[in-house]
Amino acid sequence: MTIERVRPEPRMSDVVIHNETIYYTAVPENLEANAKDQTAETLAIIDAVLTEVGSDKSKILDATLFLVHKEDFKAMNEAWDAWVSPGNAPVRCTVQANLMNPKYKIEIKIIAAR
Repeated sequence: MTIERVRPEPRMSDVVIHNETIYYTAVPENLEANAKDQTAETLAIIDAVLTEVGSDKSKILDATLFLVHKEDFKAMNEAWDAWVSPGNAPVRCTVQANLMNPKYKIEIKIIAAR
């Protein structure tokens, strides 16, 4: 069994890889953006991290999207649909959530193969 922790800190690691399975959670950086733009930015961050650890979005197995306002569901889906790898859509769940930073409109947790 191998566990690799990328940029570990006392409270959490940025990425954890266990037996070639990648676990990662992303949040947007531009907290003034609307839900569609925050989603697109968060997905771009996921792309960059997956590339860094030797994977890509076509290998995402599972995605959980935490959305603050259910009214943003359509806008979030527009960004998602423009981004998701054709023919490689992962299992996905969207949950309405009260996120810890009040300016976050979305947080995305993924599990991917390497």
